[in-house]
Parts: sequence; structure tokens; C-alpha cells
Amino acid sequence: VQAVESGGGLAQSGGSLRLSCTVSGIHFARLTMGWFRQAAGKKREGIVCITDDGGTVTYSSDSMTGRFTISRDNAKNTLYLQMDSLKPEDTAMYYCTDCAWYSDGYYPDYQFYGQGTQVTVSS
Repeated sequence: VQAVESGGGLAQSGGSLRLSCTVSGIHFARLTMGWFRQAAGKKREGIVCITDDGGTVTYSSDSMTGRFTISRDNAKNTLYLQMDSLKPEDTAMYYCTDCAWYSDGYYPDYQFYGQGTQVTVSS
């Protein structure tokens, strides 16, 4: 399985970025997928997951609800993360991964992920 994240970069506080993740080597359209991030020196943090048909979205944290929007294009084996109203604390490496059901929703399962894409938000 290979996941390739892209779209990161430098943004100003309040700005936007759109991340992409293309997955190969697995039947992407059958997977619940999501995003997580890891800031330097901190543990990884789940962001959001989306089911295979796009019908259910679960945010790992209320702090990202309304600012981050996940979507997918199964025909292109690609997952997206639209990030708006960026804050300096959003600075981190962002990764896409598979998700699994955990009692009250879908959360990152970390069975595979790529090299990540760096997002840096300046104040």
C-alpha cells in the first residue's frame, strides 16, 4: 500500500490550504479513510475520517469541526482535506491513513500512511 500526501506549505493565519492524498495498492473505494497530524515533539492527533461512500464523517476533535472539511474521489483514489481559518497551532506534518470504528465513530487506525505533507501557519 502506498499513500502520497501533497498540498502542504506555508500559509498565513486565517488562510486556507487543500491537502490531497493518493492511495494505491489497495481497494481505496472500500476503505474508510482519514487524516491525522503530528506536530514536532508532540504525539499524533487524529483529525477526521470519512466512510467509503462519503456518507459519514467523524471528527476526532471539536476544535477542527467547521474549519477542516474532508472529501474523497473514489474514481481517482484520492482523499482531500480542505483547511480553512488556519491557526499557528495547526502547524504540523499531515498524513492520510485508514480509519476504523471505535464505539462512537470512526477514528484513524494507522495501518498505513505516507510520508506526510508539512503545513506551516505563520501568525
